[in-house]
Amino acid sequence: MYQLYIANKNYSSWSFRPWLLLSELGLPFEEHLMVFDEGRGNYDAFRKFSPTGKVPCLVDGPVTVWDSLAIAEYLAERHPGVWPTDGVARAWARCAAAEMHSGFAVLRNQCGMNCGIRVRLHQQSPELKKDLARIDELWNDGLARFGGPFLAGPKFSAADAFFGPVAFRIQTYGLELSPRAMAYAQRLLGLASTQRWYQAALAEKWREKGHEEETLAAGVLLEDLRTPPG
Repeated sequence: MYQLYIANKNYSSWSFRPWLLLSELGLPFEEHLMVFDEGRGNYDAFRKFSPTGKVPCLVDGPVTVWDSLAIAEYLAERHPGVWPTDGVARAWARCAAAEMHSGFAVLRNQCGMNCGIRVRLHQQSPELKKDLARIDELWNDGLARFGGPFLAGPKFSAADAFFGPVAFRIQTYGLELSPRAMAYAQRLLGLASTQRWYQAALAEKWREKGHEEETLAAGVLLEDLRTPPG
């Protein structure tokens, strides 16, 4: 059985991607949640299973795969459904996932993943608006081109898994996209797997100072839905 190492569900957007992919595809795996310590990590402890000291990390017997995109490709070599079967849709889905994997730095930095709270941003910088406009454009392109309800067609794929954290950011920060894109974000949030992750995130009592400070620097805290620490 696959061993998937992840970090706090409230914060770890990178962990959410392969977790969501494995869960939605119904692939059995054992979850190992490694809690971020102060300073946003626990490098020495994480190095015991990950060569980079980071998560996510997938262990499959003697094989260790330590990057979310690499994990998706590793799973694609072994299981159907990771990418669309149609060649055109598959190429598009890979491009979309790769763009998310390497891009949208402003969105990541100004709107860090923090599932359990609601924040009103102080402002949306031009750079953040540019990231949001591109996500809106990309989502609408995929939904229109391949007919939905998912980005590359009728079935959930790795492309959708890679944008799962964006749906949480939209929810946390009250971000607005076009109606079709917003409906897609709600579709991702409504997935049974996403809801399991979200409920577990709300139940976490851990708080990591760096993540909390970053989030609150971006805007005004409106609501904290998490279980109180203690």
